[in-house]
Amino acid sequence: MLDDKSKSAAELLFGRQTRLAIDNFDIGQRPLPPAFIHALGLIKACAAQANGALGVITAEMADAIGRAAERVAAGELDDQFPVDVFQTGSGTSSNMNANEVIATLAGRDLGATVHPNDHVNCGQSSNDVIPTAIHVSAALALRELHQALEALTDAIARRADETADVVKTGRTHLMDAVPLTLGQELGAWAAQLQACRERLDDTAKRLRRLAQGGTAVGTGVNTHPRFAAAFAAELSRRTGLDFAPAPDPRVAIATQDTAAELSGQLRVLALAILKIATDLRWMASGPAAGLAEILLPELQAGSSIMPGKVNPVIPEAAGQACVQVIGLDAAIALAAQDNRFQLCTMLPLIGANLLEQIGLLARASTALRTKAIERFTVNRAGIERAVSRNAMLVTALAPRIGYDRAASIARRALEEDRPLREIAREETDIPDDELGRLLDPRSLVGDPRGT
Repeated sequence: MLDDKSKSAAELLFGRQTRLAIDNFDIGQRPLPPAFIHALGLIKACAAQANGALGVITAEMADAIGRAAERVAAGELDDQFPVDVFQTGSGTSSNMNANEVIATLAGRDLGATVHPNDHVNCGQSSNDVIPTAIHVSAALALRELHQALEALTDAIARRADETADVVKTGRTHLMDAVPLTLGQELGAWAAQLQACRERLDDTAKRLRRLAQGGTAVGTGVNTHPRFAAAFAAELSRRTGLDFAPAPDPRVAIATQDTAAELSGQLRVLALAILKIATDLRWMASGPAAGLAEILLPELQAGSSIMPGKVNPVIPEAAGQACVQVIGLDAAIALAAQDNRFQLCTMLPLIGANLLEQIGLLARASTALRTKAIERFTVNRAGIERAVSRNAMLVTALAPRIGYDRAASIARRALEEDRPLREIAREETDIPDDELGRLLDPRSLVGDPRGT
């Protein structure tokens, strides 16, 4: 944590309000994420541009503030933002931190006084700046997640095509079920991830509606009436995203419903990735005493005592990241309900947790793709051997001989550890060639590339 002692006075760009925050807040011992600070810088640059264009501040002042704010947005000044995540619930300390840093730099640039509140914070309040920073930082971070998720989905779809001919034992309740192809199994993963992407895209539309311009309580007091639209237009120009003022700034300031919605969709994605990671672990289990349907790449030693042991380290790591995302969602839900009257007062926690969720899922998706999905090999012989002894193939006989007789044949095959076809031949009068067709696992999978 940066403090007054860790840098000389000449190196410190912030002022009194930031110093007070450093003294007051040392609970989490970590500042807000860099992506959040960069969004703050972008917001200040766009606000200065809008205020300059509207004649609220001079063009020279707007340009100087804009240049300083752009340095914050570019990540050049991250060490000047030491305020703890667990601070005042409006995030005022971080907003003041940004105002002071930018005012110092702009003042040096102009050779004149630039006031943190009167100039840098002109037409703004922490109450609309911090909710806007939550939305903007999350919207920008979602780009990385979208790319990682698209790459993972495409990789799974490719592996599904490659394994469309591999008929395997289906499993429900972890017990043998009717067969399907490995391609169908993987294809379902890809479809699940695609649905998650669609949910995130839908939420992102609301994420691009901003509180900025509502100032303290959503009434726009001390703000130029055209500021909100000018700000959103400038932000859209700089980011390439379609930002706009919130339909009702009072709602955008008083609540964090969209952040809670986004966190919920990230939780759903975490559950989807966790399912894939868990399935991979089961499919690779063994190899001698487990399913051993696939072999994951050997990335490191799996045991400090058992030589030669290999563990599914990447699915395990990705699974832990997903569990963390789910826990962060619970924290965001609790924080989002702390919205008494005109302001939600756990904003820094919401912003930090959203960015952590997005980053964890993006990196887990990439790790799972590059070190597991793209590199596992298929144990075709083992899969074929297991499916040939699957007593649930008897399902194909049920329409001909009835459920009870089919169940009896399945139980006998299991008890006697004999091929199902042999038992069916003894207990039915179905011709052997027809039995072969009915009990062929390939006949039960439908379209091997679909459902």
